[in-house]
Amino acid sequence: MKTVLGRGCAEQTIEKSRFIAYVAPAKTREEAEEFIAEIRAKHRDATHNVPAMVIGDRMQIQWGSDDGEPGGTSGTPMAQLLAKEGITDVVVVVTRYFGGIKLGPGGLVRAYTGSCKLGLEAAGVCEIREMTVLTCEVDYSYLAKIQSMARTANEAASDPGTFAIEEISYTDKVRLKLICGKDSAEAVRSMLLNLTGGTVAVISEESAQHKIPI
Repeated sequence: MKTVLGRGCAEQTIEKSRFIAYVAPAKTREEAEEFIAEIRAKHRDATHNVPAMVIGDRMQIQWGSDDGEPGGTSGTPMAQLLAKEGITDVVVVVTRYFGGIKLGPGGLVRAYTGSCKLGLEAAGVCEIREMTVLTCEVDYSYLAKIQSMARTANEAASDPGTFAIEEISYTDKVRLKLICGKDSAEAVRSMLLNLTGGTVAVISEESAQHKIPI
């Protein structure tokens, strides 16, 4: 499953019409509608503010509105594009300032879907994966080595011990929050045990969804 890393904005001009694409993550229809209202308020003077959204782990909500453009030429094609690309939990609004030249139905579809693609590129598309989060404590003397191992492991995509350090807290010991693939958790545990001579303390192990840039 794919979604966007964050908000994004992109703009292009086609036949003197200005198209501005705004993209944001949205886990619910309410979040998406709030974003749509935000963009409409920002561009009250625009000719059109065309919205589309795809929401749900199975893309249960797929919706778009043409907002005054000819039926089926803008919002619906954008929603179809998102679904075809497998991108969910996302809302898009393409704002148009009419430049005086009509584009025709095919031209409108290309303009709106093309603007949507530019907006997605600006927001950053990522994959949602189920990851393992290990929280552990180690002595300060091991921190630099663990950081080095994380960098080295991540340079080799096939390395079963690949992991990333998400968070570091400093108290009497160093508390690390490590993220790794579910299949890599045991290898990462073994790596830490070997490095620290068995002194690492694993506080917790949890599953969580994380966004992995594509």
